Amino acid sequence: MRSRKTPDEEQLVRRVAKGDQAAFEELYRRTAPWIATRLRRRCADEQIVAEVMQETYLAVWRAAGAFAGVAADGTAVGWLWTIAARRLVDAFRRRAHHAEPPPAAALTGTAPAAEEEALASAVGGDVGDALRLLAPELRQVLQAMVLDGLSVRETAVLLGVPEGTIKTRARRARIAMRQNLREIVREALS
Repeated sequence: MRSRKTPDEEQLVRRVAKGDQAAFEELYRRTAPWIATRLRRRCADEQIVAEVMQETYLAVWRAAGAFAGVAADGTAVGWLWTIAARRLVDAFRRRAHHAEPPPAAALTGTAPAAEEEALASAVGGDVGDALRLLAPELRQVLQAMVLDGLSVRETAVLLGVPEGTIKTRARRARIAMRQNLREIVREALS
């Protein structure tokens, strides 16, 4: 438990916004292991994870003032994860753009999105198949809440939708997952 004199992450971000390098270093020390763990759940390539971490904290240094002005919209850790998740998607898109030759699926217009690539590397088997069958908005909610361990509020900040919508989508996603898994099992048994 932190003493009253120890600043929380939100206070650290506000200090970073004022150019406080010691606050930035403390924020990094506290949050980098958590962010890196969640990035590794979505990406097995350590080089990409390292690049995304660097880009994330550079963005935090440059944009801390943006969080300080909207503190009521979410937690500092949720804000950091939003930045990291977006940087990871950007990295996947860059990698896909520079890949030679493009996969056959890209030629037919059915190439998976960057988020799909991250999902495929994180979840496999029947559960992964059932998850990939979900509508994108439902899959995003489950991915953020289950794979990344975000709260409803943090997921709402990450996806830019109201908390009530997140709760509704999470419920719909669980129902759809059960149905998808039943179908997959039926097909496997027949």
